[in-house]
Amino acid sequence: MRILFVENHARFARLTTRQFLHEHEVTIVSSSAAARAALNQTFDVVLVDYDLDDGKGDALIGELSQRNQRPRIVAISSHQVGNAALMAAGANMICDKMNFAKVAFVIAALFETP
Repeated sequence: MRILFVENHARFARLTTRQFLHEHEVTIVSSSAAARAALNQTFDVVLVDYDLDDGKGDALIGELSQRNQRPRIVAISSHQVGNAALMAAGANMICDKMNFAKVAFVIAALFETP
């Protein structure tokens, strides 16, 4: 699975990718601008943090929600207010950073048929 990981804490992104997402093809970017550039490619899932260096992740999710080929989106803020804003903007699910060990289960749930 192709995953875009939008996270401005490089160490967190590297460590969690290595530990929990190693079986996927993960592209890590640290800003909304870098995410927009990367989204010229196709991703199955986009993991989006709320607090980014160049703005808030909910603006990026709002843009993604307008696309015809919208990837599935997981909110990954460390705080409840951020995750609530990301969900309000159109994220499909939440996997807060304190429970990031469950990210593979959250991603799998995105693709389960009802």
